[in-house]
Amino acid sequence: MATFIGQLIGFGFIVLILMKFAVPPIRKLMAERKAAVRQQLEESAKAAQRLADADRHHAELLAKGRAEAQVIVEEASSDSVRIAEQFQAQARAEFARIKQYGEQQTVLLRAQAIRELRARLGDDAVRRAADIVRGEVSDPRERAATVDRFLDELEAMAPASLVTEVDDSDLRPASRDARAALVASFDALAPAMSPADLSRLAAELVSVDALLKREPILARHLAESGGTKDAKRAMLEQLLGNKVGADTLQILIGAATVRWSSVDDLIDGLEYIARVSLLESAKRAGQINAVVEQLFWFGRTLDAYPRLAALLNDGNTPAANRIALLRSVLEGPAGANETVIALLSQTLELQDGERLDDSIQGLGRLAVARQGELVAQAVAAAELTDSQQQRLTAVLSRIYRNPVAVHVTVDPQVLGGLSVTIGDEVIDGTLSARLTAAATKLPD
Repeated sequence: MATFIGQLIGFGFIVLILMKFAVPPIRKLMAERKAAVRQQLEESAKAAQRLADADRHHAELLAKGRAEAQVIVEEASSDSVRIAEQFQAQARAEFARIKQYGEQQTVLLRAQAIRELRARLGDDAVRRAADIVRGEVSDPRERAATVDRFLDELEAMAPASLVTEVDDSDLRPASRDARAALVASFDALAPAMSPADLSRLAAELVSVDALLKREPILARHLAESGGTKDAKRAMLEQLLGNKVGADTLQILIGAATVRWSSVDDLIDGLEYIARVSLLESAKRAGQINAVVEQLFWFGRTLDAYPRLAALLNDGNTPAANRIALLRSVLEGPAGANETVIALLSQTLELQDGERLDDSIQGLGRLAVARQGELVAQAVAAAELTDSQQQRLTAVLSRIYRNPVAVHVTVDPQVLGGLSVTIGDEVIDGTLSARLTAAATKLPD
């Protein structure tokens, strides 16, 4: 019994010790474990909720992805159709371009082939023509006939008759005689004058001409037949004695002491002497041939450029402006002779209704009359007959309005016809030149 009680007391003591020292930690551990289990249960519930949310979101994303995939498929299908149409359009455009390029190349190749064929045919034709011509002109009569045909062409270009002096048929007898006396007075003075003196005389006469046009009363007094010669001489010496040279004053006195039909004839007579004086100065300097050629050249230039002729003939434009335009043309690359520039400038300065191109014709005739005999170099395939040489001399004299001496050179290479050179001007009517011209006109 005592053992039992002792064991019971020991058991109680053990229980007490357990209750005091073991139970609290166990309870605490169990509480912690319970809290951990509860937390795990809560987290599990949350995880399950998140899983459900994730499943739902996944389902939404899957549905959205399927929808987007459907849109992409539809867009891809639409793009494929559009791209196919674009490729087809590009293919059609490229085909059209290649086709057009091919057609153009075909046209170019065809044109090139035609040009080459024409060139070969042209060359053959020219060679055959040259052979035929050589065969024909081997006969002296046929060769002479080519010269005659060339002379026929020249005669068609020539005026009806040879004019070696300026035409004064429009002057009445009194003025014609007065101009002749004035020319005789100039011819008497000119031999003692230098080219510079002649140029000065021309410039002073032009100045006096302009003065007489500005002072019609003075001009009328000098031109009228009334009044004594001494009175006119004294008036001229008083007005101009210290302004012009002695030669100019002598010409003016000579003009005032002869009878003129009109005031205009007196003014024209002084202008005529001014021109003759310039031409005589050019002749003394060995430039008269250049003056003649350049006058003819400028006349042809005015014919070729009507606008230039209209500007120079415009009476509403001051003479100084027109002279400046004239000098800009003549002093350009061509480098016209100073005498030509002076003659044309004087003409514009004194222009009174007459067109410059008409004045140039008169200047050309006057220059030719002062030029003397011209020399023409002719080239022929054989010697000319006397009649052909005489005919050539006559027709060239009419064309150039001056006596012409012809020198003929024989060159069988020209085949037939004639080539004539006077100064810088060449009239080439040879058969060889015509064959060469025909060859150069063939297509490239």
